[in-house]
Amino acid sequence: MDTIDRAVAILRRDGLIVYPTETVYGLGADALSEHAVYKVYEAKYRPLSKPISVAVCDIDMLRSIAVLTPQAEACIERFLPGPVTLILKAKSLLPSILSGGTGMIGIRIPANDIALAIIRAFDAPITATSANISDEKGPITREEVRVPYDLFIEGDILSGVPSTVVDLERRLILRRGNLYLKIEQFLATIG
Repeated sequence: MDTIDRAVAILRRDGLIVYPTETVYGLGADALSEHAVYKVYEAKYRPLSKPISVAVCDIDMLRSIAVLTPQAEACIERFLPGPVTLILKAKSLLPSILSGGTGMIGIRIPANDIALAIIRAFDAPITATSANISDEKGPITREEVRVPYDLFIEGDILSGVPSTVVDLERRLILRRGNLYLKIEQFLATIG
């Protein structure tokens, strides 16, 4: 069984994987399983009021879990896959715990072949939160991962710069990361 198959088997059993992205190592769980999502909160010591983002492999999967506006589609076309998390209105398919009660969900399409292969093979979104204790620095090496997990998937050198988090509805950058200047310019054009 190869690494992708092992990761999918663990995700199907509500297990936790640590996987590489283009930014930091992510803590992945089945984003459609409330039980698995609770395990992510517990592993990170994250308050339930703080939302957890999800990762998808393409725009079709994104459409299945979030409402897309024309502005969101333009942003996706321009910046994803990439180090950008878009805050969009969540569809009822997702457990409400992921949104922290906001009804909104952060969504990424990572620019990492391993992450995309896992999500594609799993055929469902996975959590896309950094594999760290809540509010600590995102890990870029195995040694920096301090959360429990069932499988660690090695990646290439990671940037260590978190994704830029964009609230398209309010046209705000909530966290500056890679590409934030280009995203600020984009937001000015849709204002």
